[in-house]
Amino acid sequence: MRRSALINVMVKAADKAGRQLLRDFGDVEHLTVSRKGPADFVSQADRRAEAIIRDTLTEARPEFAFFGEESGQTGPEEPEGRWICDPLDGTTNFLHGLPHWAISIALEQAGSIVAGVIFDPVKDELFWAERGLGAYLNSRPLRVTRREDLSEALFATGLPFKGRDHQDGVVASVERVSWASAGVRRAGSAALDLAYVAAGRYDGFWERGLSAWDVVAGGLIVSEAGGRVTDMAGGARIVSDKSIIAAAPMIYDQLFDLVGQK
Repeated sequence: MRRSALINVMVKAADKAGRQLLRDFGDVEHLTVSRKGPADFVSQADRRAEAIIRDTLTEARPEFAFFGEESGQTGPEEPEGRWICDPLDGTTNFLHGLPHWAISIALEQAGSIVAGVIFDPVKDELFWAERGLGAYLNSRPLRVTRREDLSEALFATGLPFKGRDHQDGVVASVERVSWASAGVRRAGSAALDLAYVAAGRYDGFWERGLSAWDVVAGGLIVSEAGGRVTDMAGGARIVSDKSIIAAAPMIYDQLFDLVGQK
């Protein structure tokens, strides 16, 4: 599949930031780290990567606004589109030397997410999608799994940490899914969890308390790979509700019965 000019711009930004993040990852013990909240950290690496992404995207498309996790929104007051970016999804993994983190960039136009990129520099895996044109891993088309038996399905989620709400409910939902399935993984990057659902590596993913930059690129990639993406109530408000269930169609209803808000 030939990538469009918009995707190429997003890939260029992700690649430049990814090279900087790999350098920082190799020298992680020397990074300056500050605390945004209880057990919620931001490093020089996050800020440097976001600046690279913002500058690259803004140079290519000055008519678009930029909304980043670390810097907030910048750009025109009435933009033709808006980039939504998490420069380093999986910061805690990164700061502990765990090689599982990614860059997430999405493009929103007219209130709809039209393109998404998730880049894992460590594994050199680029997950990307454009609305109506399918999803891809590098140049290979992606499809969600067709698994139907819940007992054979593997899921991913996020687990509570210090300062996060919904702890009792999350632990209970993990227990329900664990008893009914082949297992639940907590890898520490929502963006990669969603990308892995699109690639068929996971059968589904659910989590509460996420921000737009955590889910919008991955949600589009899963949808374009044939998956079903909703909020925890089964609706389309994944950003405003700060929750998501993403799964292969054959398994979605079974997962929703275990974790959804009825």
